[in-house]
Formats: sequence, C-alpha cells, structure tokens
Amino acid sequence: MDKIMEQATPQRKKIHPQKFMLWVAMASIVMMFAGLTSAYMVREAQGNWVFYRLPFVFNISTVTIIASSITMALGLRAFKKRQMPRFKALITATLLLGVMFGVLQFIGFNVLYENNIRVDGNPSGSFLFIIAGLHLLHILGGIIALLIVFFRAFRTRVKIYNTTGLEIVSTYWHFVDVLWIYLFVFFLANQ
Repeated sequence: MDKIMEQATPQRKKIHPQKFMLWVAMASIVMMFAGLTSAYMVREAQGNWVFYRLPFVFNISTVTIIASSITMALGLRAFKKRQMPRFKALITATLLLGVMFGVLQFIGFNVLYENNIRVDGNPSGSFLFIIAGLHLLHILGGIIALLIVFFRAFRTRVKIYNTTGLEIVSTYWHFVDVLWIYLFVFFLANQ
C-alpha cells in the first residue's frame, strides 16, 4: 500500500542549494542597484547636477560584454555535448572578453576623470562612479569564477562532466551582462 502511495505522489523537482543561493544573491544585487539608481534620480531632481556624456568606450565595452555572454552560452552548450576542445576555446574567449570589458571600463573611467567627472566633484559624477564601480566589482567576481572554470577545463586530471558549477557561473555571468545593459541604458537616458 505504501509503495502505491509513493508512486501516486508526484516527486517535486528541487533546485540545487548552490543555485538557490545564487538566485538569492542576484535578487539582493538587483535590489541594491535598484536603490542606487532610484537615489540617482531623486538626487538629480534636487538640482545642482552636472550632465555628462558617456565616453564612446562604454559602447565598445557593452558590445564586449554581450559577446562574452554569447560565448558563455555556447561554451555551456559545448560542455553539455562534451565537445571539450570547443568548450575550452569558448571559455577562454569568455574570460578574455570579460577582462577586456574591465579594461575598457577602466579606460572609460579615466576619460570621465580627465573631463572633470569625478567621485569628489558633483554628485552626478559620484553616483556614476559608485554605481559603475560596484558593477565592475561584480564583474571581477565573475572573472574570478571564470578563471576557476578555465583552470579546471585545462587540467589533465580525470574530469567529471557535472554541469552544476558551470551553470552557476554561466547564470551569474549572464546576470552581470544584463545588469550592465540596464545601467548603460539608464546612464544614457539620464545624460
């Protein structure tokens, strides 16, 4: 009788605990950036605001991070199909594009600084540097995770084809991509 009841009860699909923690962390990050961009708009409405144009290098960095998200998705697909040479090439490309994004952002911050848009100047510059800087900090976390994936892909020991870790890194990387697109559009709309 117990066996019949067990078979009749549908089994619930459980989310992996690490994936659940990632979603909780991403929700917290979304709330933080929503609060910061809301504060930006409130402070802008109070006056004494310097309007600025984002340097063109931020457009290039946006294309770079979108490309990295594409290579990440293709890399995950290659891993699931056990196409290891393709996976290695794509994860390497994702890592390089992520680093390139960080370098381009740094160049953009330098251009802003040279144009007197600074953290210690008008509140508009402070908000820009803090919000974009926090995003860059989250990108750095993603690059560290990509480095771990990269080194695991190229080690010679026996490999386990468990996708959980790679799926977590991939989800986070897509998240910081979408977050940057939101911030980029936000900054463009408030120039």
